[in-house]
Amino acid sequence: MANDRSTNGEAADSATADRGNPDEWDRVYAKCELLPSDDHEAAILTRLRLAMFWSHLRYLMHDAQLRTALLVVLSAFFWGGLFVLFHRGFEFVVSHVGPTGETYHAQTVHFVFTLFFASLQVMLIFSAGIILYGGLYSSVETGFLLSLPVRDERLVLYRFQEALLFSSWGFFLLASPMMVAYGIVAAAPWWYFLLVPFFMVSFTYIPCALGAIGCLLLIHCLPQLRKIIVGVLAVAVIGVAYQSIWKTLDMAQKDVLDATWFSDTFERFGFTRGEWLPSTWLSNGLLEAARQSGDFEVDNPWVESAKFLFVLGSNALLLHVLVVAIGKRLFRKSFHQLNARHARKRKPAPEWPDRIANLLMAPLPRRTRLLVVKDLRLFRRDPVQWSQFLIFFGLLLLYFANVDRFRQHRADLSVVTWVNVVSFLNLAVVGLILSTFTTRFIYPLISLEGRRFWILGRLPVDRETILWGKFLFAACGSWAPSAGLVLLSDTMLDVELIVVLIHQMICLLLCVGLAGMAVGLGAMMPNFREQSPSKIAAGFGGTLNLVLSALYIMLVVLMTALPCHFYLLGKQTELNASLDGLKQMELWLVLGVTASLVLGLLVTIVPMRGGLRAFRRIEV
Repeated sequence: MANDRSTNGEAADSATADRGNPDEWDRVYAKCELLPSDDHEAAILTRLRLAMFWSHLRYLMHDAQLRTALLVVLSAFFWGGLFVLFHRGFEFVVSHVGPTGETYHAQTVHFVFTLFFASLQVMLIFSAGIILYGGLYSSVETGFLLSLPVRDERLVLYRFQEALLFSSWGFFLLASPMMVAYGIVAAAPWWYFLLVPFFMVSFTYIPCALGAIGCLLLIHCLPQLRKIIVGVLAVAVIGVAYQSIWKTLDMAQKDVLDATWFSDTFERFGFTRGEWLPSTWLSNGLLEAARQSGDFEVDNPWVESAKFLFVLGSNALLLHVLVVAIGKRLFRKSFHQLNARHARKRKPAPEWPDRIANLLMAPLPRRTRLLVVKDLRLFRRDPVQWSQFLIFFGLLLLYFANVDRFRQHRADLSVVTWVNVVSFLNLAVVGLILSTFTTRFIYPLISLEGRRFWILGRLPVDRETILWGKFLFAACGSWAPSAGLVLLSDTMLDVELIVVLIHQMICLLLCVGLAGMAVGLGAMMPNFREQSPSKIAAGFGGTLNLVLSALYIMLVVLMTALPCHFYLLGKQTELNASLDGLKQMELWLVLGVTASLVLGLLVTIVPMRGGLRAFRRIEV
């Protein structure tokens, strides 16, 4: 009886313990001998993750062999293309700036490394914070885990590892070919290639941990004002980017890409080489590891490289401890504050966007218009979507508004050729950014219906109409801003009318093709069990859609850019006197445009037909 009373007393202590107080919660844990220890708890979650990984891997190897092989081949092709591009770029630096070991070569490569890694560093911070927010505060699984005797810090660390994985795969895909290419061009010793993986892992952990800490502090301190804070940060990023773009393009008295331009650009981006930045530690460590013994009076460059690796590793471990400590102290309380806050009465949404959309889609059936308007309302109500849309397209707007400085008010052949190249590169950039948005927001549309999919199946609407509604929403919603940006770029560059028309046609093909690919693949490979759009986009289908979208953009742009470039070049040179030569150039231009039209139709029709067939077979 005494033991029973003791047990009941401990249970009462457990029931009355303040679960928001980590110290009291630890004392409750200490009284319960049946609960796992900290190490045992970590082992349980690790086994759970490994079991899920092996289960998914077995599924890919047995039931999705074709898709897995296609993803591996396309990813390898993408990696190889980046490797060739970086290899040629570093060979250009060696041939025009100086060989490895000289001061100017080291400064140029250091500038490229720091600017590249600093940009990826900012992206990792925001990406990890957003993914961790979705995993910790918006996931149904987190609510279930909170009902179990799992320590708060262990749950935060469990979700942080997922955010680290999903946010860093792009960094590894982009950075690894550049590091390997530089090592080969610089004839780096063997320890360079040995240290590269350790550098990448140590560096990646730092910005992801900073994003996680920022997410936890933001939700804990300002749950009601988090959207305002995110908006202010977005405006600040746009302001800094605008200032950088304006200063970089402020070259009214200088030639583009001459020595003075490079020198001024090097100075203006000096903030990316701050000694306190992890990107600078990574760049210095890689450059030290790539040096041969005796360069710059350094007998053992691998020792100097190891010092920077230790700095990255020690800071990563420190931030790991901070993530665990902050998660232990703040997560549970912030979770309850966020989910138990008083609901505010929503103001009625403005109706004028819906009216404009209905007027523009007047020729379409009424049911299709209603589905498109529904997706438009969901887009307006989701600040994650429209804020990222405004940030990226706003930056492009600032750049295109000042891109006329490349012309320098001259009309010689070199400037005309350069302007033509820049105009098609601007078109490709718009397409690549558009592909990221279709992959991130359009591809998960079908999957996000999840358990509510039965509602769509019971509507008096054909399933084909549902899919075509999402296609029209994606194609029409992306065409207007994309076409406007491309037209602004062509206007500022003062390109010929035929180039403007070709660019508008390509822009339409890109919007329609990318929308058809995202909607079709999303219907063919839905994931109704996942609630996070970031994880859906980062999965197999989303990665496949992103890779295929990039290949489609490159093919369409190249098939029209090369014939157009030679056609304009022929009009500016002695080929103008040869009618046969000019007609041949016109023929190649017509063939390129026709080929791009055929490819755009195939990319739109084939995925949509496959998506329609798969969508009909989905059981409600």
